Amino acid sequence: MAVHPRRAPRRTPLSSPLPAQVRGPVSTPAAGLARFNSLPPEHARTALLHCCGSGRWAQRVADHRPYPDTASLLAAADEAAYDMSQGDLTEALARESSAELGHGAPYAALVALDAARAEYERTFGHAFVVCLDGHPPEEQISQLLAAIRRRMGHEIDEERSIAADELRLVARSRLLCLLGRLAGSPRENPGDGRPSADFGLFAPVG
Repeated sequence: MAVHPRRAPRRTPLSSPLPAQVRGPVSTPAAGLARFNSLPPEHARTALLHCCGSGRWAQRVADHRPYPDTASLLAAADEAAYDMSQGDLTEALARESSAELGHGAPYAALVALDAARAEYERTFGHAFVVCLDGHPPEEQISQLLAAIRRRMGHEIDEERSIAADELRLVARSRLLCLLGRLAGSPRENPGDGRPSADFGLFAPVG
């Protein structure tokens, strides 16, 4: 994507990109939560940074392990998100990329989204964050375009507050994806013995 002169400076990127914002439902077997609870602290924090780019958020969620169930994990993630400072939010937003349409989206929709996204980033200085969980794939194009156009009319402080809540929802969705992937991944990578949380669990989707 083109670099816009008024866009807020990016933090140094993580070792792999943050996952896509738009996701569908993911099953979360108990095995995934057990694996998450047993990750070494540094690996848990790295995994959590790919759910939300705030270091303090990731540290806080990691420090509260073990979680007895998925609901407890999501509640802790929500609480940590609500307690983020403005600096934490700036850090997290700087590590996001604006929401994109998946492969196969109509060309006209891609052009319209690119223009809207560029205008949004020039106006607010950070990526456009939205969680579209619950919307079927055929509705996501219209929902995404409608959301970015609607939010362009907000004042900066109002939009920052909305972006923070969307970031919280996206983090919940990514946590569920993380648990699902941990449940289905081998405990160690055969190559060097490091936990599989370091190997491709967080490649972007779409």
